[in-house]
Amino acid sequence: MAQTIKDKTPPHDDELEQAALGSLLSDNEAVTASIQMHLRSDDFYSRANTRIYEAIMSLDSKGLRPDIQTVVQELKSMGKLDEAGGASYVSSLTTVIPSSANIDYYAQMVKNYSLKRSLLKVASQIGVSAYDESKDSREVLEEVQKYIFELTDERHVFSARKIGEVLKETINLLDEVMKSKNPITGISSGFEKLDQMTSGFQKDEFIIIGARPSVGKTALALNIASHIAFHQEISTAFFSLEMSDIALVQRLISSEAMVKAQNLRTGFLNGSEFNKITNCMGIMYEAPFTIVDIPNMKLLDLRAQARKMKSQQDVKIIFIDYLGLVGHENSSLPRYEQISEISRSLKGLARELHIPVVVLCQLTRDAQWEAPTLAHLRDSGSIEQDADLVLFLNREQPKKNKKDTEDENTTPADIIPTDLIIAKQRNGPTGVVKLEMAAKYAKFTPLSKHEN
Repeated sequence: MAQTIKDKTPPHDDELEQAALGSLLSDNEAVTASIQMHLRSDDFYSRANTRIYEAIMSLDSKGLRPDIQTVVQELKSMGKLDEAGGASYVSSLTTVIPSSANIDYYAQMVKNYSLKRSLLKVASQIGVSAYDESKDSREVLEEVQKYIFELTDERHVFSARKIGEVLKETINLLDEVMKSKNPITGISSGFEKLDQMTSGFQKDEFIIIGARPSVGKTALALNIASHIAFHQEISTAFFSLEMSDIALVQRLISSEAMVKAQNLRTGFLNGSEFNKITNCMGIMYEAPFTIVDIPNMKLLDLRAQARKMKSQQDVKIIFIDYLGLVGHENSSLPRYEQISEISRSLKGLARELHIPVVVLCQLTRDAQWEAPTLAHLRDSGSIEQDADLVLFLNREQPKKNKKDTEDENTTPADIIPTDLIIAKQRNGPTGVVKLEMAAKYAKFTPLSKHEN
């Protein structure tokens, strides 16, 4: 009678696991190689091998060289020598390896079998979810995509790590920053003072850009996104739930080429404007900028699309325009509960994908005649709690720029002084960045020097 999957032993290879451990006991450089390949204790099938690898990593974190004697002593101090097969089993590991130079191969094969076991576990979980009548099929699909992404992502977010392991990464990061002497450790926004105060948009951060309607939050987001994609050539995704992709690109061309948006829409362009647009399009065409234009997008669809783009395009930052238009699968919930869950989910998405997620948000109407505060975030107080960085736009009355004399048929542009308020920052200062907006281009720039 044919064996069922349930009856089969999970995929593993004891000899390969022993060869990997033997390499680590014989060659200290092999330990470094295994760490670089993200080999983890739970990648080993055998409990004995798991305990030995834990002892090796514990010694390495203390700056000690793992060998037979030190590992046996470490296992004794951990109270796990018996689980590890005893001193005789540890000693036998150094006799089973042809060469420690093959550690990369051994480690990769151990991880390969571990991945197969994880896939079997996921398949079992999927089966349970599929039979759960309380779950919608799209919820199950979203779970599947999340499982697969976690298994295939080499930058897997570990839920539990020893502080010594985290300290190593922290020290390495600090060393890199000190060597580069660049205070911008994240992704530059293109606004120097904002970058000085935030050190750039950081990985894992949930960032809110809030403003009243028609104050310019989409324009600011596009200015920042275009700087990141067009001028830094960093892979960027822009989820547009309000505007079509064509309308969005028209605004990008207008702000990048400094050509009036009205002229773009009507086609009334002079030769100089057409040349500027052509040059701008040449830069934009090859840029790593992806627009997702799906009106009425649900949260599950957004998360699934974001994971796909991270996996396939290695997207480094995501913009979402805007929070109030993201749909929730359970429309019967009060809106504030929906927004709370969406906010928490997008915060989790930033950490899961290990990238900044920038979300635009409308403010309540009572912020119309006063400088916005965190209390003005619309629909839910959880947005304030979830956000790592909150930026508000506060507009002053427009004024005419007398210097703007492109040609005799062009009226002076409205130059609108605008405060970019850093209302919350978990790891940095709050304050105000002075900007001005050229309304006809929807272009934000730092406030003119003579205005400071």
